[in-house]
Amino acid sequence: MFQTKAYSGNKQEDYQLLLKQLKALLDGETDETALLANASALLNQFLDEVNWVGFYVWKNNELVLGPFQGLPACTRIAYGKGVCGTALKERKTQRVADVHQFPGHIACDAASNSEIVVPIVVNGNIYGVLDIDSPIKDRFDETDQKYIEEFVTVIEEHLK
Repeated sequence: MFQTKAYSGNKQEDYQLLLKQLKALLDGETDETALLANASALLNQFLDEVNWVGFYVWKNNELVLGPFQGLPACTRIAYGKGVCGTALKERKTQRVADVHQFPGHIACDAASNSEIVVPIVVNGNIYGVLDIDSPIKDRFDETDQKYIEEFVTVIEEHLK
């Protein structure tokens, strides 16, 4: 069952509070690294049962590791490869209940069993992805997806 590390236990209310905190945290900040670093730290602090939260940024026709929380990760991911590259190619969130069943999954951390990846698009251009991994199979549900996508929308607005 979903539980936050420091909130009320009502999943939707907790996510709404998270979004308010994100907006306050990013308000007035223009440095992209600072924005992404604080966003990954905030989300990592908020979510239970995750082992990696971070960003890959689109550079020179590949995804390059950006700010994150967790163990060392793959530094480069090709367009269309793995869950991250697929999310970017399709410009669509990938919510994967069992990464071991995902064709072409890239295993950066053997402990990861489920994953959600949300593409980041700024002014119509690919920017990168938000990637969240969990050691728990089927960790992310529709509510998680809805609010994590809203989390990315807030970030996109601050990257414009």
